[in-house]
Amino acid sequence: MRSASAADLGWLFARIRTQGLTWVLAIAIALLQYPLWLGEGGWLRVREGMQKIYTQQALNQRLETRNASLLAEINDLKQGRDAIEERARNDLGMVAPDEWFIRVVPAQSVQSGKTNE
Repeated sequence: MRSASAADLGWLFARIRTQGLTWVLAIAIALLQYPLWLGEGGWLRVREGMQKIYTQQALNQRLETRNASLLAEINDLKQGRDAIEERARNDLGMVAPDEWFIRVVPAQSVQSGKTNE
């Protein structure tokens, strides 16, 4: 009986050893994958960083366009009197001494009592 029992136990130990090795290898593969996906330089963090870069580049492009427009306006104001006069008329409502100022109010505002100011 002892030999039959030892043979059964030997088969059981061999099976546990084989399955144990399989589980150890599976856990090792999972542990090796962790840094790739969730680690410091993992795929998810790289993707998040790329999204931030694209957002910042779009913002930079808009700001560069705005800065170029402001620079052109500054140069125009430095070089000519026409730009200064246009800005004074539009923003401040200035009128030259020999001009008349006539304000045309739409009929809709007069009827409702609202003003456009």
